[in-house]
Parts: sequence; structure tokens; C-alpha cells
Amino acid sequence: MISFVIKKGTNSNEMRENNSSLITANLLDWYKKEGRDLPWRETSDPYKIWISEIILQQTRVAQGREYYFRFIEKFPDLESLAMAEEDEVLKLWQGLGYYTRARNLHAAAKAVMDRFNGIFPSTYSDIITLRGVGEYTAAAIASIAFNEPHAVVDGNVFRVISRLFGITLSIHSSEGKKTIKKIARSLLYTEEPGIYNQAVMDFGALICTPTQPKCVECVLQDWCTAFAENRVGELPINDRKIALRNRYFHYFHILQNNSTFLQKRNGSDIWKNLFEFPLIETPLPNDFSQLVKTDFFGELFGGITLFSVDHKLAIKHRLTHQLIHTHFYQMIIPEEIPFNPPKNIFKIENEMLSDYPVSRLTHKYLETI
Repeated sequence: MISFVIKKGTNSNEMRENNSSLITANLLDWYKKEGRDLPWRETSDPYKIWISEIILQQTRVAQGREYYFRFIEKFPDLESLAMAEEDEVLKLWQGLGYYTRARNLHAAAKAVMDRFNGIFPSTYSDIITLRGVGEYTAAAIASIAFNEPHAVVDGNVFRVISRLFGITLSIHSSEGKKTIKKIARSLLYTEEPGIYNQAVMDFGALICTPTQPKCVECVLQDWCTAFAENRVGELPINDRKIALRNRYFHYFHILQNNSTFLQKRNGSDIWKNLFEFPLIETPLPNDFSQLVKTDFFGELFGGITLFSVDHKLAIKHRLTHQLIHTHFYQMIIPEEIPFNPPKNIFKIENEMLSDYPVSRLTHKYLETI
């Protein structure tokens, strides 16, 4: 490796111009030796690369790998995914969270069948028109599957470039994003853009990590402004504050004989089109004695007072902008008592429960019973 020690006060523009090729060369050399062995890197099939990229949008690689295998086994090509029922896709996605990804994936597969005659689009400009595909995902697919020279810019890339070039602009500001994207393009190895993009993503995931980065092992240490100025822990600048909304969910797992009851979640709220137990959401924490007094409880149980109640689980479930405070109550209604819930709540046999796609929250509960 060619050594080049960055000195304090070095002009960042000059440094970029002089050393981009050296940074890129060392990064590619590192990747050849240390890059992760991932199943979606063994193919140039844009469909499989697309599936992997969507799965990994909000998922760790270790978890995403198993979902990738299951998804490809169930839906080996675009047509099989497009022809599937949404419930099938959601069920296969269960446990990954962020179910909008699954719905978008399904809709995009249908769009490819309609708009591109079943052939996955081969240009960045067409790929980015698919539902659920943003700049990063389009760049990844276009570069890896079609060798188009588009640089990926995700959290890993923001972090690596911010530290390398000492970027003190917020990664959430328009100026910060513009600056980092420009640098990312200058570093791109245009002869093999897909290889370069995978290299920088792996480097951010394995070496230049958010906490406890492996600076001692870093092959880019000699070019790193943050390392030279002892500011690795300060970069990137992330000044975004996430406002967290508290919500209070009270689920009723109703059992009667060998049956239970579900409803489908509609509207544009979280977990759209997934199935769940009858639910009361309250603006503030409530105990069971307070829930009994609500109008929905009266509508749900129709005046039934003979049942057993077991408070099975209390759990907090964190989403990006929401904290769901949840209670699951298991309620057993005697077989001889007529139970006629509202029309949107339907009865199924207990053994059929696993056939329905549910949220990760409900899945956690089911794992406890």
C-alpha cells in the first residue's frame, strides 16, 4: 500500500483530487481479501439482487440471509412474485418488520410484468421508478447487475466519507448530502462499479463501524482526516432528532372451544393488511378494569360477563417513530355462551393461526404461548 499521511490543514478538495484513486485502489484490494461471502453476490440476476437489497433496507445481514433464501425458494422469479396473493408475500415477510417493503415489492413485481413485459429494467432511470426503490437501491441494482456507473450512498457510505474527508456538515442537511454524494461519485471505480459499491458497503459494515471502528486494521487509515485529527468518534455529524410517539395497544386473544378470533388491519396506519387480535388503542395507559368500561369492549363482547382473563404479556415494541406499549390478554369464553363479535372480526380454528401474516409484535406474543 502506498502511504500518504494527511496533515492537519490539508485542503480537502486538493486531498480528494490527489488521493481518490489511491483510496479506491486500497478499498478494492481490501474487498478482494476481506469482503463478505453473501449469496446474492453469487448471481448477476437483477431480480435476486433486487430482492436482497429490499430485504436489507432495514435488516441486518445475518437475519436477512435466511429470509432471502426463503423468498427466492417461494418466489424464484418475477412472475411467481407478481402472481402471488399479498397475504402470501406478507406471511413470508413476517418477522422482518417494515411491511411496507413487502407490499411495495409485490406491487413493483406486478409493475415490471405490465410495464416492462416481465423483464427487470436494466437502467437506473427505469429501476428508480419502481415502487419502494430509492436512489441507493437503484444505484446498487444498476451497478451490480448492469455495470452502470452509479455510486451507492447509504448510512455506511455517509460514515466512511465523512470520516475520510473530515466532513463537518450534517449528513441530514441538503448541503451535507450533496457534498458526500459528489465525493462518492469521485471515488467510484467506473470499470467495475458494482464491485466498488459492494466494497464500500462492506468496509462501512465491517471496519468503519458506527461505534468502536477498527482503525488499527483500517487500510485507509493513512488517508483518514478523522483519524489524523482524533475525531473518529465525532463523525459523521448526525443532528436529526427523532420525535417518538407513544401508543397504547390492548390485544384480546379470545378463545372459545378450539377457535380464536382475528381482524385485518386496514387504513394507512402501521401493519396495514396484516392480521391481529381484536384491539383497543387508548391515548393513555389503561388497566383491564378501565378497558371493560370502553364502548368497544361492550361492542366486542356484547354484554358477556362470564369469561376468564389471563394477562399474558406486557411488552414495549419500538418502531422508528413510535413506541408501542402493549398488553396481551388471553380471554376464554365458555363454549355454551353465544359469542357474536362485530362483523370485521372473524373466527378461525386455532391451528390455522400460523397461516395468517401478523406483525412482529404479535409474532413475539405467539412465541410465548
